Order: sequence, then structure tokens, then C-alpha cells
Amino acid sequence: MIDRATVEQILDTADIVDVVSDCVSLKKRGANWVGLCPFHNDRTPSFYVSRAKGICKCFSCGQGGSAVNFIMEHEQMTYVEALKYLANKYHIEVKEREQTDEERAAQTEREAMLIINEWACQWMENQLWNTTEGQEVGLSYFRERGFSDATIKKFRLGYSPDNRTALYQAAIQAGYNRELLLKLGLCKDDTRGGGFDFYRGRVMFPIFNVAGKVIAFGGRTLKKDDHAKYFNSPESVIYSKKESTMYGLYQAKRAIARQDKCFIVEGYADVISMHQAGFENVIASSGTALTEGHIHLLHRFTNNVTELFDGDAAGIHAALVGIDKLLAEGLNIKVLLLPDGEDPDSYARSHSSSEIKDYITANESDFITFKTRILLDGAEHDPIKRSAAITDVVKSISMIPDAVTRSIYAKEISNLFAVSEQMILREIQKHIARNKDEAFKQRQREQRRNAALEGTGAPITKDATTRQEQPQQPTHSQDKDAANTYREERYVMHLLIKYGMCYLCDTEYAPGKTRPTSVLEYVSNELSLDNIEFSHATFKRIFTLSKELIPLFYQELSAAEKEIGNECEQLLHQEISQLDPVGMSPGKFEQEENSIRSKYDGIKMEKVNDFCQLFLEKRLCSDPNDEVRQMATQLVSDRHQLSKIYTQNTKIVTEFDRLSFLIPLAINTWKNAIIGIQIKELQARIKQGGITHDESQSLLKQLQELFRVRRELARRIGDRVVNPK
Repeated sequence: MIDRATVEQILDTADIVDVVSDCVSLKKRGANWVGLCPFHNDRTPSFYVSRAKGICKCFSCGQGGSAVNFIMEHEQMTYVEALKYLANKYHIEVKEREQTDEERAAQTEREAMLIINEWACQWMENQLWNTTEGQEVGLSYFRERGFSDATIKKFRLGYSPDNRTALYQAAIQAGYNRELLLKLGLCKDDTRGGGFDFYRGRVMFPIFNVAGKVIAFGGRTLKKDDHAKYFNSPESVIYSKKESTMYGLYQAKRAIARQDKCFIVEGYADVISMHQAGFENVIASSGTALTEGHIHLLHRFTNNVTELFDGDAAGIHAALVGIDKLLAEGLNIKVLLLPDGEDPDSYARSHSSSEIKDYITANESDFITFKTRILLDGAEHDPIKRSAAITDVVKSISMIPDAVTRSIYAKEISNLFAVSEQMILREIQKHIARNKDEAFKQRQREQRRNAALEGTGAPITKDATTRQEQPQQPTHSQDKDAANTYREERYVMHLLIKYGMCYLCDTEYAPGKTRPTSVLEYVSNELSLDNIEFSHATFKRIFTLSKELIPLFYQELSAAEKEIGNECEQLLHQEISQLDPVGMSPGKFEQEENSIRSKYDGIKMEKVNDFCQLFLEKRLCSDPNDEVRQMATQLVSDRHQLSKIYTQNTKIVTEFDRLSFLIPLAINTWKNAIIGIQIKELQARIKQGGITHDESQSLLKQLQELFRVRRELARRIGDRVVNPK
């Protein structure tokens, strides 16, 4: 397990914009960055990233969090895995302590699979470079294909020796689990309690997820008599052919985001040769049809996709299959047919980068135009074929979500087919209506299926489940008072997480003696005086964790104030030294100097306030506990916060500026909601009867006291001024 000091260093170093940019194409918008959400099928940017706060948030599906939480969710990593990922990214040495037995037992199957795959990848690389068989068979094959040593290492290509149990024996000797070796497809059961190598005698192409973890392998045979040219890993906890990734995406993602364009080819060699030719924004579908999962993955990085196909009949047919799915996701699709007899691998090896670039520029075709040209070929004088071609093209256009784009295509198709534009538009609308109707029916079928599965206790698919938000707010129909109390309690927790360590007021702890009190300390004192505690388990845990962090906060605040003070002092003297004492009067010089000092006093105060404000937020949004982390992220990024107030002199008054007003008001409003419930409970008990006279009098006195307290709270809330004691 990683020690606390290392965790703090990782959290302080990780830049949320930098981390998210590895997986999502972001664009600057004001103080934030925005992009398509990687956690749901997002067609318009709803994923916001705040560098100042160090968090990200999707305002559509609700997913997000700190850099750690983002990596955990996006890569399906554990907390420790995510920390190690960030440590590796920022070259931070990870200092670990020994795991307890419970912690070892909690290690998931997924973690173990990733560890085994990484070991297998390194083992196969070693076989390729450092064994006679690997060099003579595997390495010579790659070099014959024109792959340079740098390219071979970039894609971590390897070799599995032609030995029945070489990998199996090495893995078992290294202490890896036999069952996981079988699940990963690296080995097969020999029915005698052992195993044999699945990929023996093959050159190996490791497949990476977006984060660079080895999740699968593809193995190519070098023997002519093998019945299968390629063997691929089976689906597992870490690898889904429909959703996991596309070959080369890890190596290509930065180039795709930078160029805002992606080329899709078919095989491993196509990707590698194109990369070597200088086209690093190339990935492969690995011989499978593009799925919604693949498209969703692509959409995170770019809207512009060009598919490269062979120029023969098979290539043309492949170009027409599955493109409608890409169009439906709002991607801009182009098609590039290579010369007959060429594939991306052979073309990249036989042409220079400039020749490839010129060919792409001259022959890249918009998909709708390409499809129209192909379908019209030979149908000029055949009305039935022309009608079928129009229907096919119109169906594709109807998949495009943008109405303006559909309208432009309708006009072009009208000219190409010599058909009324209005008629084309009507047909497009008919197809859109059918698509919506079919989507609705599909949702109904899934709902009925899931309802049936729930009734039988069978597992429900991941897509059928909804994300849980803990804790759930009670509905008004269930308990209006409880819902109101939850809302007030939630707002207090929101203020605590955002401003818990910020200064609120001075508290008198002895006659004539005061000390500065933070928001967290003030709230803790107020709740303790009235014996009130948070009602929800997650809120309680956050409150307890926050109080435990108080000593660490003051320790780090002292260091931060010193560092900020030194920085401001240097800048202050630097700016004062630039003043010209000769060219101005002593009075003017003193005035300018005081103005500069005042400016840096303000800067220092602002930086210290920022440190205080972000201290709790940063730690709670990166907490190892899932519920704490998710709730903290949700509360600090709530959209429904108080609006900024503009005073007469146009100064913007923020939530932070009004803490001395908001905190007591929020506490008293929450107390008032709690007392309201207590009053109703007492009234109901008195109304029920069955109590003695003395018990009745006691309950009435309690009721009177509650009414008195509520009147006092109502006065404070109504006056909208509360002076902290």
C-alpha cells in the first residue's frame, strides 16, 4: 500500500486537465475546459474540467471527480492502481508499506489479470530480443515486414517460442495463478491439472487499453499449415472485443486529439506501418465490425474519421458496412480507397510520407458522396436500381443527428439524382420517425427483459443498471419533512466540503480571549451544543474524516503561508525596485510603494484563502472510500448554488465572501427543519393518548420549549443576520 506522504505528493502534482486530456479531447471555455463525456454516449460537450478546483464533472450523467477518481472510473482501476498510474505519469517514486492480510484478500481478479498480462508481455518481448529462436524467427519476420527496431519496441511486439509449455512453466514458476492464465487465454487446460501455451510459435501483438495496460494479445502464426492465421485473446474481465479498445489507440490517442482526425484500418500490420510512415493517428478495428462501444471510444478524441480500404470489390463492400452507426453518432465520415491490390501496410511500405499524404488529399471522399457514386454506378438507366440507391442513401442521411448537415446532403442528393429536394427531405423525415420508433421499442424490450431478470434473480447487464447515488434523497410523497431536512443537511455538507478550513469568525474561549475559528470548527461546535449529528452515513463519514484532517491542515497551512509569503515578498521588492525615486516626489514615491505593498498583501491573502478552500475539497474528492469520494465530488460541483451578487459598485460577491452570513443561516435553517419534525412527533404522541397526566405535562413542556426555540430560530433566519458566538 502507498504511504500517505506519497499519496499527498501524487494528489498535489496531478493536473486534472493534463490527466483528462489523455483520454478526452478538451477545449478551453472560459475558466474551464470542456469535452465529450467519456462515461456516457455524449453528443454535445457536457464534461467540464476545472483546473482551479482539480475536479471534472459531467452535468449530464453526473460522473466525475478528482484526477484519481477519473482514472479509477475511466480505466476501471482500483484506488491504489489509479495512484500508481498517476505516479508513473509524473515520475513520482512510489513508497509502499506492507499490505495486511485483509488488503491482500481484497485484491481483485481484474488487478491480477492485468499484472499477469504485463508479465506475459515483458516475457514475450524478452523472448523476441534475447533468445536465439526469438531473433531468428520472430525478429527476422518483423524486420522482413519493414518494421524498424524502434517501431517494434513502440508497439511492444514479442514472440512466443514454439515450445508446448514454455510460458506456462515460466508463469507458474513466477507464482502466477493457473486459473487466471486459462481465463486470459494465455494457456489451455491439458486435462491433467497442468496447461500448455496457446500462442506457441507465433509473433505477438499486445493490445492496450487507453491507459496503456495490456488487456489482450493477438498472435500471428508463421507456419503455412496452421489452420488459423491469427489467434486472439478471449473476452475476459479486462477485455471486451465490443467495448474495450481498438488496436493502436493507446499509441495514437495524442496524435488523434492533436490533429482532430483519425484513420481506421483493418489489421495490426496496417497500423504499425502507417505509424512508421509518420501517420500516428491511425488505429485498427482488428477485423471486426465497428460497435457502438468502439464509436463511443473514438468520439472522445475526434469527430473526424476516415476509413482506409483496399480498392477491390471486397474493400468497397467493407466501406459500405457499418458506416451508418458512425453517422448516427455525429461523426464526420470519409472514405479512402487505396489502389487495387494495395492495403495500408503495403502502401505505407512502398511510398514515402509525402506521397501518402498527397494521395489522401486527392482521393479522400465524403462518405455520402462516395456511397452515392458507388450505388449510381451502372444504375443510370435502371429506374428500380436508382430508386433503391436513393432509398439507401436517404436512410444513411437520416442517421445524421445534425439537421443542418442533413439539409445540405439532401440538396446535394437532389442534384445528383435529379429528384425534388422536398421529396428527399420528406423521405429523410420518414426514416427519422422509424428510427425513433424502433429505438423506443428497443428500450421497451430491454425494460421488459430486465424486469423479467429481476423477477428470476438472474444477473442484469451493465447497460441495464443505473448509477447509484448515495444517499438517495427521500421523495416528497414518502416524507415531505424528511426531504426538507435532507435538503438543508445536504447544503450544510456542501458548505463544509468547499469551505470547511476557511476562516469564519473569532470565538471567545475565555474572558477577553479569542481565537480564529474555521467553518468546520464552528459547525462542529454548533452541532455539539445542540446534540445534533448528520443523519446519513456518508455525511457522517465525511464529517469525521474532515475533523481528523484539522491537525494536518494547520501543519500544511503554516508551510503554505511561509512559501506564499516568501514568493510575494520577492515579487514585492522586485516591483518596488523598478520605481524611479529620482523622477517622483518623496510623497508620490511613498504612495506608490504603499500601493504595491497593499496589492501584494491582497494577493497573499487570496492565495492563502485558495489553499484553505481547496484543502478539504481536494482530499475528500480523492478519498479511497467510494461513497465519500463520489458524494464529495457531487456536492462541490452542484449546479444549484447561490448566484453571484453584484453590488452597486459592480463588485462581485461570491459564496465565499458571504460565509459569515451563509454558515450560521444554513445551520439554523437545518436546526429549524429538525425541530419541525420533533414538534410533529410530539404532537402525534400527545394526540394518540394512552399516557398519564404527568407524561402529558412533560410532553407539553417539551413542546413549548421546542416552539420557543423555533421562534428564536425563525427570528434569526428572518432577520437574515446571525452573529457567531
